[in-house]
Order: sequence, then C-alpha cells, then structure tokens
Amino acid sequence: MDLAGAALPLAAAIAHVREPHPLRLAAAAAVLWPLIGLAGKRYASGVWTDGVGLRDVLRDWLVLVGALATLRVLCGLDSVPVEAFTALLPALVLTASCQAVIRRHLRSAWRDARALRRVLVVGEGPLVDAVVAQLAQRTDHGYVVVGACAVGEDPVSSGVAVCVRLAGAAPGTPETDAAAVLGAVDELAADLTFVAVSRPMSGERLRRLSWALHDRGCPLVVLPGIVDVARRRLRATSAAGLTMLQIGAPPLRHDVPALFKAVVDRVGALLLIVLLSPLLLLVGLSVRLGSPGPALYRQTRVGRHNRHFSMVKFRTMVVGADRLRSQLEEANENDGHMFKMRRDPRVTPVGRFLRRYSLDELPQLLNVLLGHMSLVGPRPPLPEEVDKYNLVERRRLTVKPGLTGLWQVSGRANLSWNETVALDLRYIDNWSLAGDVTVMARTVRAVLNGQGAY
Repeated sequence: MDLAGAALPLAAAIAHVREPHPLRLAAAAAVLWPLIGLAGKRYASGVWTDGVGLRDVLRDWLVLVGALATLRVLCGLDSVPVEAFTALLPALVLTASCQAVIRRHLRSAWRDARALRRVLVVGEGPLVDAVVAQLAQRTDHGYVVVGACAVGEDPVSSGVAVCVRLAGAAPGTPETDAAAVLGAVDELAADLTFVAVSRPMSGERLRRLSWALHDRGCPLVVLPGIVDVARRRLRATSAAGLTMLQIGAPPLRHDVPALFKAVVDRVGALLLIVLLSPLLLLVGLSVRLGSPGPALYRQTRVGRHNRHFSMVKFRTMVVGADRLRSQLEEANENDGHMFKMRRDPRVTPVGRFLRRYSLDELPQLLNVLLGHMSLVGPRPPLPEEVDKYNLVERRRLTVKPGLTGLWQVSGRANLSWNETVALDLRYIDNWSLAGDVTVMARTVRAVLNGQGAY
C-alpha cells in the first residue's frame, strides 16, 4: 500500500507536467517511503498494537519530501513542481488511514477477546495483582495474563495461576530464575513476559533474566510502575550504565499548548453559538413554556486554580430546586462527592428530555467564550464538592473544566467517582489536540445515545 501510494500518483503527476525521468523519480519515492518508515520503526511489531500517531506519519512524510527535493538537486533538475509536491499527499493520507483502520479493527478484536497476546507476569505478589487489575480495567489493549512467576512469599490474590515462586529476600542463582521462568513460558505458551520491577527483581538479577529470555527468543517487557502516561511523554536515556526513563511534563503545563487550546476553545465556541442559535432559541422557549420560571439557570462552579465562576445552562428543574436538595441527600446514587438521582423529583418533563440529550449544557458555550471553561475538560464541580477533595482530586482543578470530556463520552453518571477522577487525570496528564477532536466526535454519539444522562 505504501509503495503504490507513493509511486503511482507521483509518476502520473510528473508525466503530466512532462518532467524528465518520471519512472525513476516514482521508483525513488516508492523505495524511500517504506525505508523512512523502517527507520522510524513504523513497521515494528509493537506498532500494530500501540498505533502510530498522525504526527509521526507527518514527520516521515516531510522527510520524504525533503529527500526527493535533495535527489532532484543532485540530479541537476529544477525545483520541485507544485503537481509533484501535491502528488505526494496520497502517500500521507493512505498511510495515516491504514494505520487508523488497523487500529480500529484491533480494538474491535480485543473487545471480543481475539488477537490477544498471552502474557506471563514476573514480580512480587502485590505487583502481579496490580498489573492484572490495571489490564482488566480496559479493553483497548491486546494482552491477557495467563500466569505468574511470583517473587517472594506474598500471596497473589487476583486469581492468576502461579506457576512457580522465585526467591525473594535471598535470591537464588541466575540459572534458577531462568529455568523457572522459561519453564513457565513453555508451559503456558506465553507470547511475552512482563517483569514488574521491585527491589528483589532488579539490577543484575533482571539483567541475567533478560539474557535468558532473549536467548530463547522470548520478548521481555519491563514495567517501571508508572500508569496513565502517554508514550510521547517518555524518553529513554542512559548514564554510567544506568537506563533511565525521563517523563516529560504534561502538555498543558507549557504555555504554547495552553494558549493554542484557549484560542481553539474561543473560536470554536463562537462558531458553535452562531450555528446553533436557532436551536438555542427553540430550547429556551420550550423551557419557558414547560414550567414557571426563567429559561436560563446560573450556578456557581469552580474552575481552574479554584476560581469560582457563574456557569449558565438551561433550567431543567423547578424553581428553588437547590433548597430541596438537603431533603434528598439520602437518595443520592453517586458513590463520591457528586449528587445524582435517576428519578430526581425536581426535574421537569422538559428538563428530563434536555438532560437525556445534553441540550441543557449548550449555554455553557458562553462560559467557554468568556474563558471560564474549555470545550473539552473535566466536569465543572460545585464549591461544596471541592471542599471534600483530597490532594489527588484537587489536581482536576489545574485545567479549565470542560463542556464535554472523557467522563461524558465514557458513561457520564453511570461512572463511579473513582472512575470519573481517573478519566479526568488521564486527560490532564496526556492532553493532545487530536485527543480533544476525538472526544468531541465521541460526544455526538454519546449525546444521541443518551446513556448515563439523568
């Protein structure tokens, strides 16, 4: 696919403008494009499960353009014609599209428990349990744990079969470790081995085990113990024989990404207000006619850096609903700091419809335009909720709250409080513009589905 995507459009374009040697230049593009991919490890086995980002493909494509321009200069040809430059676009589009299709099919297969790689976990009992629990939380990966080699005597309570126990405080010989782990690999037909690093399993002992696994042709993955950190934030370095993993700061901690997100938010909010103005007027009129009271409802919420602001939304409850909340506290169905009821008696008939399809949230576009909120971000909390936050939960306040977010496209009110916090922290630590676009697209589907909205 890469060969055809690079060669055929370029040959046709060069022939159209009557450039000399069209077949040679097309052949050069056909050879260079896969070679650049090989150099960038685009065809490595792990890429098919981890996926290649659009930024990586775009970087490779720019290298291709530069390489072909250099080749033309070396051949004594003139500057690159516009037709030849645009003819390279199919290579970029086809490669990015193929990667997206492959990734989508893999995710579908993983959800159906297909195309999974069998994993043997080596580590102390609590670490094995942590790895199993983390993998069991999600289905967007291709791993299934089939057994464990427990280090030390700590129990493994996750239900995974313990094939063998390795010495803990007083480790045995490297040959003993290798024989035990390789025996477990053969017994379970494991595709790769995860090693959870700890004091008993590190340094020279881990190095010797890696030799044995690699000599047998068994892939080894070392788990350093960090979670929910995007790969683009990691950089491997070394010094004095030490292998180090440097973790970059979250993107929104930098001024340029934060400024760019703010510009996109305000421009996007302005365009949406203009496009949706007829719907906004229609919904406002429905609220006024549906029950006594104003169409809009203002409520104090907490934004970035604990700043309070007045959030506006369409009224979905009877007037004075806030005063009635204390009478319904015992009926709260949320396990955290939020208040949620599936059958809240304060919600009006029109309000129930608006909540199901999230139409009551649309006036928050004004808050986005004013800079109080973002198009995508954590849920905007109430001051009384923030008063109960611990240090981990307060990290949700390091970015602007969002009109939508991972919490909304992943189940909304059906999520537990811990799941909501985990999703928000994952978004904050690993923000990207592509991720925001994905959340906005998933929001449309979540709104039409209406699941978890009440």
